[in-house]
Amino acid sequence: MKNSWATENQLVVDDLKNVASDKVIPWEKLDNKSVLVTGATGLIGSLVVKALLYRADVSNANITVGAFIRNEGKADKVLGNLKKDHANLVYEIGDLSEGLNLSRKYDYIVHAASATGSKDFIEKPVETILTTIESTKNFLKYAKDNSIDSMVYISSMEVYGEIPHETVKEEDFGLLNWMNLRSSYPQSKRLAETLCLSYFSEYGVPVKIVRPTLTFGPGVSKEDNRVFAQFARAVINKTDITLLTKGGTKRDYLYTADAVRGILSILLLGKDGEAYNLSNQDSYCTIYEMAQMCCDLANNEISVKFDLDPEKSKCYPKEQKIQLDNRKFLSLNNSPRTSIKGIYEKLINYMSNF
Repeated sequence: MKNSWATENQLVVDDLKNVASDKVIPWEKLDNKSVLVTGATGLIGSLVVKALLYRADVSNANITVGAFIRNEGKADKVLGNLKKDHANLVYEIGDLSEGLNLSRKYDYIVHAASATGSKDFIEKPVETILTTIESTKNFLKYAKDNSIDSMVYISSMEVYGEIPHETVKEEDFGLLNWMNLRSSYPQSKRLAETLCLSYFSEYGVPVKIVRPTLTFGPGVSKEDNRVFAQFARAVINKTDITLLTKGGTKRDYLYTADAVRGILSILLLGKDGEAYNLSNQDSYCTIYEMAQMCCDLANNEISVKFDLDPEKSKCYPKEQKIQLDNRKFLSLNNSPRTSIKGIYEKLINYMSNF
């Protein structure tokens, strides 16, 4: 094994081993192939890059991994020593919304780049929309022009909008108020999905759509300020958890390694032109219930408090209960998934080393 894995966090290495040893994933399809990953410095994108490199190392496979990035310094920080130790890791530096100028031809694309901050959806709605649409168009056109083997577009569960029932299948859809600034995110994701379907229908581009639920675990950055990271920090620092809403939104959650396994399974096994929910239905809980669980993990040395300021809460979507029906994905890969408590235990362990 290369030295770079020795300096990687052991929890992350254990996750990479787990993914790389998955016998359902047809890894042989990637031998002597190249995979381009966008959003390669994000949580999911970076772990997809690492999983592919780790699999290449342990199996002596010839897999070239292209990491599409904007900043080489940030990539080095997120990916550690991987670039130095892996000649098969290529940095593709560019702007997602501009034309592509790649250094080589790629056989597979995992398009994981996206705006992720709820605050940005409100304060930078134009950038949120255009980044999603322009980048997806550019990579779909590349896939068409270069006759790639497969592409996965990472969408969002938010495309469903307001559903009148809790369990949601891929063909369901609900209301979405496009006159709400925060809709810049889900509305652009919806259009990007339609663009994927259109490129498949008109040009035969082998693209699949993944709709993941909220995903977290080892690999998050120190700067991550999403709810799950705030909860984990509260447990570590023994500080009370403050909710800016009533915490009634109920959804399922997914462990990072399970998400990576799912994305690679859909890339290599999924049906072209189809969408797949990616979740763990056993993790279904409200935000308030999750906060209380974190208090339990802190041996009840902390508690849940509320700061229900309408100005602060407007960045968050309307309260809803939505459980992604993931049976379609499970028909591809039914490997065991990590429980919500297990996710937090590993995340807290990981973040304690920051």
